[in-house]
Amino acid sequence: MSIDYIQRIKEIGVVGAGGAGFPTHVKLNSKAEIVIINGAECEPLLRVDQQLMEFYPQDVIDGLKVAMAQTGASRGVIGVKAKYKNAIANLTELIKTESSIEIKVVGDYYPAGDEQQLVYEVIHKVVPLMGIPLDVGAVVINVLTAINIARDKPVTERVVTVTGAVAKPQTLIVPVGTSFRELIKSCEGPTDEGKYTIIVGGPMMGKVEYDWDTPVTKLTGGIIILPNDQFVVVKKTRKTETDLQLTKAICCQCSLCTEMCPRNIIGLNTEPHKVMRGLANEDPTTLGAIGSVVSCCDCNLCSIYACPMDLEPGKLTNYVKQSLLKKGAKTEKVVPYEVDPLRDSKKVPTKRLIARLELSDYNFDAPLNFKIFETKAVKVLLKQHIGVDATPIMKIGDTVTKGTLIGTCYDKLGANVHASIDGHITDITDKYVEIHA
Repeated sequence: MSIDYIQRIKEIGVVGAGGAGFPTHVKLNSKAEIVIINGAECEPLLRVDQQLMEFYPQDVIDGLKVAMAQTGASRGVIGVKAKYKNAIANLTELIKTESSIEIKVVGDYYPAGDEQQLVYEVIHKVVPLMGIPLDVGAVVINVLTAINIARDKPVTERVVTVTGAVAKPQTLIVPVGTSFRELIKSCEGPTDEGKYTIIVGGPMMGKVEYDWDTPVTKLTGGIIILPNDQFVVVKKTRKTETDLQLTKAICCQCSLCTEMCPRNIIGLNTEPHKVMRGLANEDPTTLGAIGSVVSCCDCNLCSIYACPMDLEPGKLTNYVKQSLLKKGAKTEKVVPYEVDPLRDSKKVPTKRLIARLELSDYNFDAPLNFKIFETKAVKVLLKQHIGVDATPIMKIGDTVTKGTLIGTCYDKLGANVHASIDGHITDITDKYVEIHA
């Protein structure tokens, strides 16, 4: 890779692959003391990062080195769960002579993969309210993001775990723009769309997707197929109006949602029980401080694990949070309280969480298929990142090869998109570029 890391990372379209999709060339255009690779992958059922670290450890380390060089960081850390023994062994072997790089082993709890939890685990500093890791001298990148940086070529594939109610759970290397339907079929999943629901991402923070022809993006880490009556699906598809009515009827203000909140535990004063109180009483003055709302990380632990009444403090806190942010709400960058001395005892073991989610019967291995998935058509979305939509620079009928630049955000916040297969462009809309092999 050339020394002009930022320009090259921008050209190849690297974004945060952990789900947020922040353009990596913007994130790394900063100065930091430490770069942390987030390999804690805490969402139940997903098997992407752990296998990438096991099978492509050199790429992970090479990407970390580039990030360190660009940010001027003197220290690099790879955060990984203790149970990922093969990944730890392979990474450890490669960094024996790297004095500036180390492995940080963390427990198997949820949400260990929340970047603020991982930052605290590594450097024992808390990212302030409405802050980012850079506020405490850190930059955090995802495993696949590091690999994409190291490989120094246009981002045209995404690694996706396809699991749940499928006969052959797998982790697939997929051309960006491949339809969910094709992947589900390849894993021998159900064909009756009326009886099953797709969760995109993990069961905790993932979103429901009703269109089985939705294309894979750079952010698609998991496709989970579950029966419509499964606990996770029922919770995620319940109407917000119903959640509000239930809150008014039965929220007893036990405050377990706040007691178990990972962000509250590290001192950020996140108080979902006050949001529930304010909504139940229809009194905005009782919602709590702005900081206690906007500090929510949407992990949904309060809704899925803590609440004994099957309510949705997580969904409703996010509902209020988004409303506040749209109105321009801000708060001082501070850490209001000390870290809870009982933090370790309040960590939720992943095994217990899986049982609570009623997903034990779907907790399969999903082995990595090293062969790139073959597809005859892709729809490459023009927005797969935080920022503005990419602008198409091709026209219908043009012939492209894998890696051809087909959309750019120019100098605005965003990321380039590229053709993920060889073929010709058959359609261009304001949402996507369609390519047929």
